[in-house]
Amino acid sequence: MSPDISTHVGPISLERPTMLASGILGISLDVFGRLYKEGAGALVTKSLSKEPWDGYPNPTIIGLKHGYLNAVGLSNPGAPYFAKMLSQNQTVPIIVSLVGSVPEDFTFMVKQFENVKILGYELNLSCPHVEKVGLEVGDDPELVHTIIKSVKKESKVPVLAKVGLGSSDYLETVRTACDSGIDGITAINTLRAMAIDIQTGRPILSHKIGGMSGSPIKPVAVRCVYEISSKFDIPIIGCGGVSSWEDAVEFLLAGSSAVQIGSAVGEKWTGVFSEINDGISKYMEKKNYKKISEMVGIAKKF
Repeated sequence: MSPDISTHVGPISLERPTMLASGILGISLDVFGRLYKEGAGALVTKSLSKEPWDGYPNPTIIGLKHGYLNAVGLSNPGAPYFAKMLSQNQTVPIIVSLVGSVPEDFTFMVKQFENVKILGYELNLSCPHVEKVGLEVGDDPELVHTIIKSVKKESKVPVLAKVGLGSSDYLETVRTACDSGIDGITAINTLRAMAIDIQTGRPILSHKIGGMSGSPIKPVAVRCVYEISSKFDIPIIGCGGVSSWEDAVEFLLAGSSAVQIGSAVGEKWTGVFSEINDGISKYMEKKNYKKISEMVGIAKKF
């Protein structure tokens, strides 16, 4: 009998432990449907704001030897527009990522999805390159507390918080989120980084500083998942540099119950979810794990 690779992130049930990370492929329902058929357990949307955002001018993304450096600026058509699009969805498990600067932004957006079928929300408290949202919100414990309380009051579905490495101790952000009633943590977001053209001397990104993703940040992300899992009794989704089944297993052993995949989708596109799911299943069979939960956090025993 094959191992059961379904999993739970708190109250969120997933058929498979691999998810699309926010931001990498926008908000196309056709693309989401295709990736779900190819093995993704859930799809996280690009972060949506109260009103449409244009984002930054080009260049906004740079391909690195491994991964990407981007400062897109959270460009999106706004939550109301996407809520109307999403009303057509009946089958694809979607988690809606939300970004804003004040609690009222988030409660307004949650109300747009009141009658739309979704798995939950992921609050972007960690975008590293957009002022007055993301990390600037995540670094303010009082604001994090108020936003989560406000969203939990309005939401009919589970709420996750995506944390990253800002100027303050990210574990304090996690602590605040836990104390505020969050249902789960996604860790981590991209890391602040930049690139300079040595011929012109100019920063390459129009915004100068962006967020680095891909395999180089995986050891940092694994460390964060391990620390969160060791200090807090909260479900975790690991995110950052997952490009193989071995990477995914490492996150599970560190304490996450599922993983999100971003840059590897852009690099490999076809089959990355099924490839990683199959690898996890074979690893479980070899190690005699019957359920994902049996391997979550094993590394903490040593």
